[in-house]
Amino acid sequence: MATALRAGILGTGAIAAHHAEALAADPLAELVAVADVRRESAEAFGQTWHAAVHDDLPSLLAAGIDVLHVCTPPGVHAEQAIAALDAGVHVVVEKPPARSLEQLDDMVAAAKRNDRELAIVFQQRTGTAAAHVRRLLDEGALGRPLLALCHTLWFRDQGYFDVPWRGSWETEGGGPTLGHGIHQLDLLAWLLGDAEEVSGRLWRLGRETGTEDSSTAVITFANGVVASVVTSAVAPRETSSIRIDTEFATVTVDHLYGHGHDNWRITAAPGVPDEVVEGWRFPEHEERSGHVPLLREVYAAIREGRPLPSTASDPARSFELVAAISLSAARGRPVALEEVRRDSGIRASLEAPVIDRRTGR
Repeated sequence: MATALRAGILGTGAIAAHHAEALAADPLAELVAVADVRRESAEAFGQTWHAAVHDDLPSLLAAGIDVLHVCTPPGVHAEQAIAALDAGVHVVVEKPPARSLEQLDDMVAAAKRNDRELAIVFQQRTGTAAAHVRRLLDEGALGRPLLALCHTLWFRDQGYFDVPWRGSWETEGGGPTLGHGIHQLDLLAWLLGDAEEVSGRLWRLGRETGTEDSSTAVITFANGVVASVVTSAVAPRETSSIRIDTEFATVTVDHLYGHGHDNWRITAAPGVPDEVVEGWRFPEHEERSGHVPLLREVYAAIREGRPLPSTASDPARSFELVAAISLSAARGRPVALEEVRRDSGIRASLEAPVIDRRTGR
């Protein structure tokens, strides 16, 4: 019988509970240690999840863990993940994985040189509905995809941006496009494949912040799809949504922070035969998106020594889309994804001009 992998969680804020719940759901994973700069938070979390409490990352790594879950603010993800990888520990890191693509490159390099796995949490890729839609698109059952919409319309008041590390290119790496919109961008790219070109702008519409509070973009994909993307943190009626129009159907998912079959709809174009539509039916078995299915597959891959599943691979794909929006805003023109991969400046920092519409500038 396989031995359970021993896990440690660094950072015991709200998102850490999702990791602990996922670990508790896997009989071959065991949460054994936690740490946080706020000792009282770590002690409360450790008591809830029956894990030993440590003072810092070095003592956490010395506890004999196999996998480190990095749930700290993004400004310190890279140095913490690299330290763990260099210590021979696999790493699961919350999004955004780093403050820059350059840092993510260093993290990926550390994983390779130590023969360890680096998994980024993009849980919107998971769930039986998303897998079903991706299979239909890959097999051509819906015809050629043509047009897409990708909206992350969330609401965060000024107090959210007033947290010291937020709203700063230096400490957060970016604004809501990197911190929020990246989830739906990641799901869109997971469904449609590689992007070719991005035209984007960054906006400050209603919050006092050093970054954007909203962004708009048009993305063209290698398969010909044109996608309109809107991300905002000033939208009172919150929604996360994707729409893909194909030759034979419209696929939509409307949710907020997670989706199941009831959040998805496939609407046939006029004239599509009923027997074809019947073949698009979602499977009877349902699993909602979330940390549980993502981490279950990540841990299974680590235990079995096989590559990470598609739900946890390609760590830079959605990050590059965010970087392309910033690079396009900086250059005032559309940019190819190849430019992002070659441009050392945008790989080092996503900082770009923000149009402040609060004052008419």
